[in-house]
Amino acid sequence: MATYLNRTISMVTGNGTTESNGSSSTPFDALTDDYHNRSLQNPSGMDKSPLQIFVKSKKKINDIYSEIEEYVRETTGFIDGLPKEIEIVDKSEQELFQSYVNKVSAIREVLCRDHMKVAFFGRTSNGKSSVINAMLRERILPSGIGHTTNCFCQVEGVDGTEGYLVKEGSDQKFNIADIKQLANALCQEKLSESSLVKIFWPRERCNLLRDDVVFLDSPGVDVSPNLDDWIDNHCLNSDVFVLVLNAESTMTLAEKSFFHTVSQRLSKPNIFILNNRWDASASEPEFQDSVRSQHQERCVDFLVKELKVCTDKEASERVFFVSARETLLGRLEEAKGNPAHVGALAEGFQNRYFEFQDFERKFEECISKSAVRTKFEQHSSRGKNIAGDMRSMLDNIYDRANTLRNTKFDQKKLLTDRIQGTENQLMTVTREMKLKIHNMVEEVEQKVAKALNEEIWRLGVLVDEFNMPFHTEPLVLNIYKKELNSHIESGLGSNLRARLSMALAMNVETAQREMTERMHALVPSEKLIIQTKQIVARPQPFEMLYSLNCQNLCSDFQEDLEFKFSWGITAMIQRFTGKVKGQNKKQGALQYCRQNSTQNMLSPIGNGPETPLCIIPSQGGGITQDQISMISRFAVASIGSQGTMGGLLVAGILLKTIGWRVLVGIGALYGCVYLYERLSWTNSAKERTFKGQYIRHATKKLKMIVDLTSANCSHQVQQELSSTFARLCRVVDTATTEMNEELKELENALSVLESNQKQIKLLRNKANYIQNELEIFENNYIKTN
Repeated sequence: MATYLNRTISMVTGNGTTESNGSSSTPFDALTDDYHNRSLQNPSGMDKSPLQIFVKSKKKINDIYSEIEEYVRETTGFIDGLPKEIEIVDKSEQELFQSYVNKVSAIREVLCRDHMKVAFFGRTSNGKSSVINAMLRERILPSGIGHTTNCFCQVEGVDGTEGYLVKEGSDQKFNIADIKQLANALCQEKLSESSLVKIFWPRERCNLLRDDVVFLDSPGVDVSPNLDDWIDNHCLNSDVFVLVLNAESTMTLAEKSFFHTVSQRLSKPNIFILNNRWDASASEPEFQDSVRSQHQERCVDFLVKELKVCTDKEASERVFFVSARETLLGRLEEAKGNPAHVGALAEGFQNRYFEFQDFERKFEECISKSAVRTKFEQHSSRGKNIAGDMRSMLDNIYDRANTLRNTKFDQKKLLTDRIQGTENQLMTVTREMKLKIHNMVEEVEQKVAKALNEEIWRLGVLVDEFNMPFHTEPLVLNIYKKELNSHIESGLGSNLRARLSMALAMNVETAQREMTERMHALVPSEKLIIQTKQIVARPQPFEMLYSLNCQNLCSDFQEDLEFKFSWGITAMIQRFTGKVKGQNKKQGALQYCRQNSTQNMLSPIGNGPETPLCIIPSQGGGITQDQISMISRFAVASIGSQGTMGGLLVAGILLKTIGWRVLVGIGALYGCVYLYERLSWTNSAKERTFKGQYIRHATKKLKMIVDLTSANCSHQVQQELSSTFARLCRVVDTATTEMNEELKELENALSVLESNQKQIKLLRNKANYIQNELEIFENNYIKTN
């Protein structure tokens, strides 16, 4: 383009200046007509616009990122769907995968911008709007002397034949003509300086817009202090910045300050400097070269030394001296079919005109390369990093899944062996414990029966210890019997507990501990071990309950407390005619009587009707056995007569037989004995008689329940040990059930892990595919650009 420009300038210089009447007879006219025709086909003047590189690369990178987004979402969904019990992904990794979804979505939003953005900045009245209008080849933006553009105006292409504009924050479409009212600072109704008006212009009317270029016009860096807000809201996504200066003056601090801020926010922004209104230099041709050199030097120093965004050579190629107004006029004339120089404002139009075209060409090359490199190279690198990071994370997850799979497989084998061993050991322990419980129950039954029999023989001691006052009144006597029953029941229970309970409790606890220890070896879970300890642990030690229930046993006891003379005829007949149980018992009674014969010849063992009585034969030898039989028969007959005659008859017979002296002596002695027994029949005697009767009755009843009580105690022991062992067996069954459930879980986990490993392999291959696609993209569009 530079060769073409120099050749064109030399041709124009050799043939003179342009005719003022607008004729096109000069070589410049022919050359501009040729350039105009080529520009209609392509604004860059070449068969292929540099902007097409951006268009194609943008489409390709968008397609790739569409695949990346699908891949990231698929991978994140897979990671989120992993069962929580399979701990192969920690929370930080899961959050990292989710962050990739947001990153890719944000990148896609940036990539979805269908344009390359160029922003124009400078002081008011420097001609920013005129430069944009000249590049668009139509008068779209308001321009003129003074401060005209009051807000940001963005021009972008739209399909269709009609243009329109939209205010920021609104979807309402306005006519293009309204831009003079909305964006012109000279109108009364105007928008704020930071507001944005979007102008949508038909793409078919401008090839730059057709190639996705967007122009941003600004109010002027000297009219507002809110430069930081401008940069944040409108400049951060700009690909190229164009600083429009007024060639009639010099660069100001406001312009420098703005681009210093831009340079701090963006890394090496692409900046072009246009010294506009260079047509004014034609009025002073003697200073034109020196002023140009001065502006050129200052602009290059600003780009290289102050902003440090490019080299000296690059800076010299980014500084231009143009006249946007006459370029616009010339192009408007070309649109009418007239030569471009018809719009010339001063001498040297052709130089300024071709330099403006040179700026456009350099601008197109720069914005295309910049957009592809700064945007797509970065996005391509980020895409490869995302795919690489995800593949690396998937590799780690796959390795952890494989390690976990091997671990669970080993656990499955161990658990299967443990279940089988537990079942076999449980059968063995059950047989042993059943035999132990059986032997212990028999031992308890024997011990309880023996101890209870011994306590029954010692029942008199318990009865003698009962000291409640005794009275024969029926009401009081009933209470006395109830209390005595309670005392006997309590005393027997206490004695049995003292003799048996501690030993039995220790035996039971020893057996329970043995059961627990045997079961501990079968229970692998610490939780279940604690449960077995809780089963054996009791708030109180095991205590045997002896259900004697004397109240019910002795409820049929009927005492006989009437006075009965032990030497009475009825008592004597009952003793002599009753059946004597056992020869040993009779001899013992006789021996007892002989030992106590010195005590008044007679010694009552008891005052009751069943108290044995001993008869001492007379030493005179007057009574034979036949006499005694006769006396008995007469006595019985006298008693049976129930009258005085019977008594007299007996007395007469006795008198006749033994003599009256002996009879009187015997009568006196008999009366003394009767009187003695009658006077001795006190409340204490009645109590002794009552207790004797109660002892005989309670002994008989208690002996009846010895077997029952011992069986009941053995049943308690059996129930205690059996229930303990049953609960321990349930714990083991629970442990076995849990192990079987754990085995099923392990099998399910192994199945899930194998399925997940297959999916991870597939996702890793997709990551490799995406990285290869991005490598191809960089080779085709970035490294060759």
